[in-house]
Amino acid sequence: MKKRILTSAIPSHVGERICISGWLQSLRQMGGITFLILRDGWGTIQAVTEHAQELAPLTEGQAGLESLLTIEGLVVSEPQAPGGVELHELHIEVVLPIQEIPPLSLNKRKISANIATLLDHAVIANRHPTRRAIFRLSAGVMASFRQTLSERHFTEIQTPKIVAASTESGANVFELDYFGRPAFLAQSPQFYKQIMVGVFERVFEVGPVFRAEKHDTTRHINEYVSLDAEMGFIEDHTTIMALLRTVLAAILAHLTENYAAELTLLGAQMPQVPEVIPQIHFADAQELIYQLHRVDVRGEPDLSPQDERWLGEWAQQEFGSAFLYVTGYPMRKRPFYTHPDPQRPEYSNSFDLLFRGIELVTGGQRLHRYDAYLAALQQAQLPIEPFEYYLEAFKYGMPAHGGFAIGSERLLMQLLGIPNVKLTTTFPRDLNRLVP
Repeated sequence: MKKRILTSAIPSHVGERICISGWLQSLRQMGGITFLILRDGWGTIQAVTEHAQELAPLTEGQAGLESLLTIEGLVVSEPQAPGGVELHELHIEVVLPIQEIPPLSLNKRKISANIATLLDHAVIANRHPTRRAIFRLSAGVMASFRQTLSERHFTEIQTPKIVAASTESGANVFELDYFGRPAFLAQSPQFYKQIMVGVFERVFEVGPVFRAEKHDTTRHINEYVSLDAEMGFIEDHTTIMALLRTVLAAILAHLTENYAAELTLLGAQMPQVPEVIPQIHFADAQELIYQLHRVDVRGEPDLSPQDERWLGEWAQQEFGSAFLYVTGYPMRKRPFYTHPDPQRPEYSNSFDLLFRGIELVTGGQRLHRYDAYLAALQQAQLPIEPFEYYLEAFKYGMPAHGGFAIGSERLLMQLLGIPNVKLTTTFPRDLNRLVP
């Protein structure tokens, strides 16, 4: 048996006989010619034959779609073939015959099933080239995030996902029984990444977070991958905004350079990240919405999805930018550890980054003085005891610091123009879905 060649490498073997293995994605006959499409983890290849005896292993073994095959054949240049090459003079071995018809059709350019059917059968649907392309891009996002921050002397950390107190001080947590004691699934690595600033100064994490919010929207899921960063010795939240701009530009450049096939397959429209992302203060944003749309949201503590869409349209028209920073959210809307604006204490040194009219990133400067934390907890009417381990870090010297968190699945949803974040999640968890 020849050494197995991956489909991505086949174009460099024109004129050679090679061996490939994978799943039978489609089989069709036109006249006296049979076309097979074999799929492996990297792509597809077309195999062509006019000889019935070459297909005998399929018919004798009753091997249908999704059967595992090994095919040896001659690589021939054929401009009309997918990828510009195909296999001739075939020798087919059926590794594992499949006779049952798959629950979803994987041999079409697009999956025609509705979202419920697609997610119910995600274990099969994710094999489709368009689904696989999304998750390969997801891997590229994480790889670039890690590389960009590592090059800037950040250290990757892993923090607990079972915690004793809710990070955001809210009710949107999953409670569990931890050997007879109450515990929670972590809403974010926030406390721990701040603590680790006292160790490494610059840290990041790629990991799951859990939100027990009873949302049933196209932009929310209850478990997602968060790309978190935190750094010390900053000037204020604008230091973090500059870092975030660098990270996002690097991610998009990495995808463009290394995932052209996936981006083309999905029809992605790649945006440019401005050298300086435009920004608007929260209060000014609310005033702008009133001036442009005569909808009075002034005094509201947060932006609604419609507010974000309007601001996204304005940023595109005014600056030609798909990105917009909204800074200075009201302190009453931000977590207790958020640093207030020294000039306007009712507002915070925090920001959201909107991408194509949807909040993509939340970040900002954190409190770093122990006394400030005691005052903040008192004002929020929170007990000190559950946070004692966290506060200990601030007793012994913590620099001014801040950070951000990117929702990986939401980034891909907006980047690829996909209508629902569940479709950029391998196996989403929402209000009703625990399997697959």
